[in-house]
Amino acid sequence: MVLPVFRSPLRVLDDRDRADVLGLCAQDPVANVFVSSRISQVGADPARMGGQLWGWYPEGRLTAACWEGANLVPVLSRTGAGRDDAQDHAEALDAFATRARRHGRRCSSLVGPADAVMGLWGRLEGTWGPARDVRPDQPLMAIRGLPQVEPDPAVRLAVPADLDVLVPACIAMFTEEVGYSPTAGDGGATYRRRVQELVAARRSFVRIEEVGGTPQVVFKAELGAVSPGVAQVQGVWVHPERRGEGLAEPGMAAVVVGAQAAGYGVVSLYVNDFNTRAVRAYASVGFEQVGTFATVLF
Repeated sequence: MVLPVFRSPLRVLDDRDRADVLGLCAQDPVANVFVSSRISQVGADPARMGGQLWGWYPEGRLTAACWEGANLVPVLSRTGAGRDDAQDHAEALDAFATRARRHGRRCSSLVGPADAVMGLWGRLEGTWGPARDVRPDQPLMAIRGLPQVEPDPAVRLAVPADLDVLVPACIAMFTEEVGYSPTAGDGGATYRRRVQELVAARRSFVRIEEVGGTPQVVFKAELGAVSPGVAQVQGVWVHPERRGEGLAEPGMAAVVVGAQAAGYGVVSLYVNDFNTRAVRAYASVGFEQVGTFATVLF
């Protein structure tokens, strides 16, 4: 008697799956811009991606994926949200969690749509926990039209000559937001290269003025993830000595206009729910909540 061979619906994806992954991400292009950005830029080959992309293929159709790299980022289909979809998503998260436990924690955070992130974290907490911080309710906001406030004319694209002023501001923002410095390990060389890459790609926006007699960044933001038609703003920061002066709203308006001029019709971001001042500022610019993210920090 020959026993049937059962194949797991879970497998590591590669370039042959590129179209399937982009199609899955396109079901919610704003929420899934991080993964679609990665695939659009380097494809799905693990050697080029610097990590693995896991795919869930029940009955030969990709219904869920999970990027494992510096972050763990799940993507779930939005085909119908019926009982079958809910069961499929639960099984996909079970499979992703099993593989993540087998690999051991390699990422610094788990981030993405809240239902997927918190579902995955619920399965991993027993072996990966405790987390340093869990942020389960982060409004995902987007703007599709012109901003409702006048853009700050002093906000411009950063250039390579700005790096020595820009990098310390980026480090300060990261440390303030995440709780540790990105310079650990290699003295900040890797982080500086990332900032340099964003500047070279014309995705870094700054306003630089003199503070205490020296040039310093007083406002900055980056288009941290981009895919066709969608840009996600990250790293928004105002110099501590200039907060309360109303720099954020016109600064963000300038970023929106710059991103839209570069071909990104939808500009998005996610923000901590407890940062009510930032939520109000983004809303005044014209951002509206379109979903909810969650982040688990290690």
